[in-house]
Amino acid sequence: MRPGRRDDAEAIADAHLDSRREAMPWLPVLHSREEAIHHIADHVLLHEKVLVAEVNQLVVGFIALEGDYVEHLYVAPAFQGRGIGAKLLAMAKELRPDGLKLWTFQRNARARRFYEARGFIASDFTDGTRNEEREPDVRYTWFRSASRSGS
Repeated sequence: MRPGRRDDAEAIADAHLDSRREAMPWLPVLHSREEAIHHIADHVLLHEKVLVAEVNQLVVGFIALEGDYVEHLYVAPAFQGRGIGAKLLAMAKELRPDGLKLWTFQRNARARRFYEARGFIASDFTDGTRNEEREPDVRYTWFRSASRSGS
């Protein structure tokens, strides 16, 4: 685990796109790979706190924080189930011990189970009119005092 760098933009975008495609095949694809790389390089890496996970010097996952929001948490499909996402989220909790918030899609049952198992509580459900995919989503919150294990 290390801080994200501008030269990670392509690998981060690939982990993001591949993970979304695998986990949410029903989600509309609204941006090209080139647009995703540009967004990661020119917004995410410049304005958010980004940590990447590497395996054999290959970026396989990342988390991006903006304030107390987890804006992105993605692990490349071939590396899921190895604890990488859990480690990235644990690092985010250390960086934001007063609490975290995040959005995920209501239909993304795997992500919802992942967050709930780590002490996040569903706090707001929407009809999707506020996200560009127009997909119903749910906001999760985590506070250290609300977490069973404190992590």
